[in-house]
Amino acid sequence: MTFRSSGRRILSGLLLALVAGGAALHGARPSRPSKLPNIVLIVADDLGYGDLGCYGQTRIRTPHLDRLAAEGLRFTQAYAGNTVCAPSRCALMTGRHTGHARIRSNAQVPLEPDDITIAEVLRNAGYKSGAVGKWALGWEGTTGHPNAQGFTEFLGYLDQVHAHDYYPAFLWRNALPFFPPGNQNGRRTEYAPAWLLKGATNFVRLCEDRPFFLYFTPILPHANNERGTNGMEVPDLGEYAREDWPAPEKAKAAMITYLDDMVGQVIADLRKRRLDDTTLVLFTSDNGPHQESGVQPQFFQSSGPLRGIKRDLYEGGIRVPLIAWWPGTIAAGTTNSRPVALWDLLPTFAEVAGTTAPKGLDGASFAPLLFGRKLEREPKPFYWEFHERGYQKAARIGDWKAVQLATNQPIELYDLKSDPGEARNVAAENPTVVRELTEYLTTAADPWTPPAEPKVQVAGRPGSPLPPNPADRVEGLIRATNAASYKRR
Repeated sequence: MTFRSSGRRILSGLLLALVAGGAALHGARPSRPSKLPNIVLIVADDLGYGDLGCYGQTRIRTPHLDRLAAEGLRFTQAYAGNTVCAPSRCALMTGRHTGHARIRSNAQVPLEPDDITIAEVLRNAGYKSGAVGKWALGWEGTTGHPNAQGFTEFLGYLDQVHAHDYYPAFLWRNALPFFPPGNQNGRRTEYAPAWLLKGATNFVRLCEDRPFFLYFTPILPHANNERGTNGMEVPDLGEYAREDWPAPEKAKAAMITYLDDMVGQVIADLRKRRLDDTTLVLFTSDNGPHQESGVQPQFFQSSGPLRGIKRDLYEGGIRVPLIAWWPGTIAAGTTNSRPVALWDLLPTFAEVAGTTAPKGLDGASFAPLLFGRKLEREPKPFYWEFHERGYQKAARIGDWKAVQLATNQPIELYDLKSDPGEARNVAAENPTVVRELTEYLTTAADPWTPPAEPKVQVAGRPGSPLPPNPADRVEGLIRATNAASYKRR
């Protein structure tokens, strides 16, 4: 055996033990010293409000998520933190909307030490937290790395552009890169979501005897923008290969069904370990459906009855699926139309875990809804801002929704109760409401200056070098050790 093959085998064994291996399966429920529920949060990437069968989709098969909704609670007015990924995920993770959050655009900005995340809040209650998939809140060597933000385990992509690649040359495993063998030297044979699923189910396996929080963020059905019209990457079109559809639409459908199957496997794993009745599972998306790599959102009516797509502050860009499942606790087959936002998840999880959320959050707990109770308080006002097309803003107070496409333009006003598709601007008929929402849009956000892009290369972005392969370090140690041994002879 050569030094190089020996080093690679040693490293491969370590990684497989960490990522895909672990403790043996148990036939009985493990002894748990705590009665706190586990929490699994699954966040899709660019999945539209209308992309699931339980939200009206008729052409794409999503049987596992449809069953999840039939056995749980389906929200019909749930909102993402933003209409693009990084600010949306920041709002979700920190409980602050984009008027107050650290990350307000898709520019490279890491979380800072004083940002408090869901994982840090749950750690105070005794939870172990793992993040698997796309992070987008800080890259290698920054204070925004998930290991610096309360997560003891991480597997996936730190950078959102790196996460475009479904056959990456490497993924991160905590602070070290992992190089899938089938994606080296120009080959593209190992589908990253398959590795992410292994990482997610293995984290559950390793933590099943204590309360855990799994933040599972598959990259489906985002496009690999760098590959143009070939960017809807999926190993197999499956049943959609027979459809007389444009190739990008076949691939999109296959990606969503692949995502659905991943969710089904996570649920099956929880059932197998007899953790289903002690685990709260939530499924959602980070923003509305994209129009990239040849995909046309209207082909599948991916926004459902809503106006707009990703990068719009209309409902189709920010209203997302949200399904909550907890057998024996959440009543099966229920729906809820109360408006909630993903920045409400931090205080909601804190209440479920019996711990305290930080003060001054924009989010508010909706945990009573999970237990079949009403929320007596009125929803807080919702606020969004978007910076890729200038300084666009939107807000919702009650059933009134305001959209301002530029600071020098008047707001558009929509009555979402009678017009959820935002077809009719009723600003002229409601001057008092316009004044109220204009004032709110003016005062809802802290002052913000667009950040300067850091002058550093982020591994995984086009044009950036790959990180050093840990296998090379192992091989170097083996060579040095063998050389020293040879000299001692």
